[in-house]
Amino acid sequence: MNTNSSSFQPKDVDLSRKLCEIFQKLHEFWGPQNWWPAETKFEMVVGAILTQNTSWSSVEKAISNLKKANILSIEGILQTPDQILAQLIRPTGYYNQKAKRLKDFCSFLKNEFNSDLQKLFSLEIPELREKLLSQKGIGYETADSIILYGAEKPIFVVDAYTKRLFFRLGLIQSETISYNDLQMLIMTNIKHDTYLFNEFHALIVKHCKQLCVKKNTKCNMCCLKHLCAYYVQNTFTDNKNGTE
Repeated sequence: MNTNSSSFQPKDVDLSRKLCEIFQKLHEFWGPQNWWPAETKFEMVVGAILTQNTSWSSVEKAISNLKKANILSIEGILQTPDQILAQLIRPTGYYNQKAKRLKDFCSFLKNEFNSDLQKLFSLEIPELREKLLSQKGIGYETADSIILYGAEKPIFVVDAYTKRLFFRLGLIQSETISYNDLQMLIMTNIKHDTYLFNEFHALIVKHCKQLCVKKNTKCNMCCLKHLCAYYVQNTFTDNKNGTE
């Protein structure tokens, strides 16, 4: 799969083993996450577009508003006046911009795929990704979320949580690594499996929200602490300073 990475990454047996171990420990600790929380594929896509720069709880409020207004469909969104649609999704922030993005995406589905989302999802991953990325406002993370959770095709979704966790574990040198380079690194070293990619991404998000937070990390509760360079370094520093 072409992710437009700047360089090819050869398989690293040690990294492959570490990734499998990380997934297993997270899965044992947190259990299956069963993402994406949506009743239909279209709802999933709408959620992926709305969740940019906001919390999932805010997206849930917006989705609920769309359902109550009975417009959670391609035609429903297209036929709703801009101002009304924007107010319905107001909880997600940037609501005027996101209302336009929803309408643009629905127009894209109607014009190019006869309002049939499954026709879009039937494309092979490279073409599907290219189509999604061609839509204004849809970046790598949103496109790949739609491919993984909506089309149910194996592509690894990278986000800030992935970069934070993998940096602290010592798997990457910097959190500034590009989206495509990190995705390539992961996908070169782990089995391509939709369920695995689905659960792995969801578990990383869960773990970073609960324990591996930006500040005041809860390292002592972490199931990955003995694999973690960040934990080892901080434990060494604390012991050197005579603290717990």
